[in-house]
Amino acid sequence: MDLKDIKTQELVKKYNFKFSKSLGQNFLVDDSVLSDIVDGADVNNEDFIIEIGPGVGTLTAQLLMKAKKVTAIELDNDLIPILEQELGENQNFSLIHKDALKVDFNELIGDEKSVKLVANLPYYVTTPIIVKLLKDGYNFKSLTIMIQKEVAERINAEPDCKEYGALSVLVQYYCNTSIVRRVAPTCFMPRPKVESIVIRLDRLEEPRVKAKDTKLMFELVRAGFNMRRKTLWNAAKTLKLEKEKLEEAFERSGIDPKRRAETLTLEEFATLSDCIYDMKTNC
Repeated sequence: MDLKDIKTQELVKKYNFKFSKSLGQNFLVDDSVLSDIVDGADVNNEDFIIEIGPGVGTLTAQLLMKAKKVTAIELDNDLIPILEQELGENQNFSLIHKDALKVDFNELIGDEKSVKLVANLPYYVTTPIIVKLLKDGYNFKSLTIMIQKEVAERINAEPDCKEYGALSVLVQYYCNTSIVRRVAPTCFMPRPKVESIVIRLDRLEEPRVKAKDTKLMFELVRAGFNMRRKTLWNAAKTLKLEKEKLEEAFERSGIDPKRRAETLTLEEFATLSDCIYDMKTNC
């Protein structure tokens, strides 16, 4: 089949495919969304594209027409033969039958220079995938992903709002973000109950702020947002620092220990974690 002729509804009918609720399968049927994803990712013939959850390959086909190479990662046993049959003849296509959370992306990327992830991510795996890709330091230029509207709003959230949380801090530490477009439930089959957003995360050459101990900073971030209703003081106590040294760390940082995590900027998290680090290393 010509790549331009690959249509979700036709393939679902052709192979009598049954959607899996447990795998969060909602396939795109709107061609304009497919085009906007590819354009939003700025795919070109120098790019190695990794796609997670290709479904029946509708987005994959669009990517193959523009990218140097596309590797799709699919977990569902029933989709593997469909993808092989419809796309297997394309020399720039490869397929991995595996859980994306268990893939060694460094091995997959190799010495590729321009690596982009483009995907309509299953909702249930969105946050774990983003965390894995960013924290493990893989050589991605960008992630252009369709995700649940609420998750996109959390990613873009600023301090002092209910959406702001650990995911906001993590993504903004590593990336610039931009919204490509909103996507209505009518653009999918079956239709999800929520709206979606295509968002692009461009990886920064260096993290947005410098922390003396990144692991410690994110421990502080997680502790703070796991205890949203409590003060930073209560959250920071989980870092196992003597009371006197913790008091001094707050004093040096200039941050009121009575504040809550949701009020801190990324820079303030880095400042406080640096002061805690200094107290720990001076013990």
